[in-house]
Amino acid sequence: MQHLLFVAILALLLTLIMRWGFKHLPDEKWQILASVPRIKHDGASWAGINFTFYGFFSACAYTFASAILILLLESAGVSLTPLILLTVCVLGICVPASKVIARIVEKKSATFTVSGASFIGIAVTPFIVIAINAASKTFTGFSMPVMTIMAALSTAYAFGEGIGRLACISFGCCYGRRLSECPAWVQRLMGGACFVFSGKTKKIAYSHGLDGQKVLPVQAATSLIFCTIGLIGLYLFLEGYDTAAFILTVCITQIWRFVSELFRADYRGEGDISVYQILSLISVGLAIVYGILFPAARSPVTDIAAGLAAMWNPSVIILLQSIFAAIFIYTGKSRVTASILTFHVVQDRI
Repeated sequence: MQHLLFVAILALLLTLIMRWGFKHLPDEKWQILASVPRIKHDGASWAGINFTFYGFFSACAYTFASAILILLLESAGVSLTPLILLTVCVLGICVPASKVIARIVEKKSATFTVSGASFIGIAVTPFIVIAINAASKTFTGFSMPVMTIMAALSTAYAFGEGIGRLACISFGCCYGRRLSECPAWVQRLMGGACFVFSGKTKKIAYSHGLDGQKVLPVQAATSLIFCTIGLIGLYLFLEGYDTAAFILTVCITQIWRFVSELFRADYRGEGDISVYQILSLISVGLAIVYGILFPAARSPVTDIAAGLAAMWNPSVIILLQSIFAAIFIYTGKSRVTASILTFHVVQDRI
């Protein structure tokens, strides 16, 4: 009962966040979070560096996903030390991969791809776990069950990308097709649920000129589907069904990723079927293979109280704060927008 209650409370919180985000984040004012003066021009103006809400929501997504990962694995009895090492290793590989793969596929140096990062994470994590286990056995004799790790990671990923799509809404990227270009039945079905973005610095404006027009809310659909499957995976994991949680979360998220690109208008590389869609299908195949190669090997008893208690561990708090700061700086520093700042004294307040 406590597992179901925890999932229900989390579902309520996510529903409130998503409802707010879908309503407000397409607006122009939710793109730039702050501008920091960097170089002074002649006179009183400064060239500024913009930090975006894209970076803020991306940092929230990575941090929340990391917290879910730690909570689940602590609940399953995985020791904290190798768990922190695992988190650092996975993020250390996947975060840079999100930029490198986007540069290869889209030929752009100032963009990121969660699709590429998730593929790398799914592909390499079992081998990271095996390597950590080999090192841990030498010093501590502790070994992490691979399928338990993969189930927790795929569940955490679903939440991370679900929340991370709020970043895409705020920046105006990963946008859907113009409603007027869709079939009549789609226009009737989605007419009242479309996004209308405002602001010339949003990607949807400078890439396709679709600001001010109704577009399919692909980011919102992704958020809802990913968070929903994350909640289901969370419950399955807490009930001890590791393999089911892993295969279900990977297959649903990656199949939707393939399908969702059919409704998107932003550039995703050459070809009718993008590289990202191919990576998604490969991820589904990997999930099935890993489910066979690494059967579940833990007690179905899960102590969620231990997982919640781990959130108050100083090491975990520092780790999560560090993840938030690093991701915010890495993804939040805008490379495609600039600002000019001026400062003055308010004379009547002296």
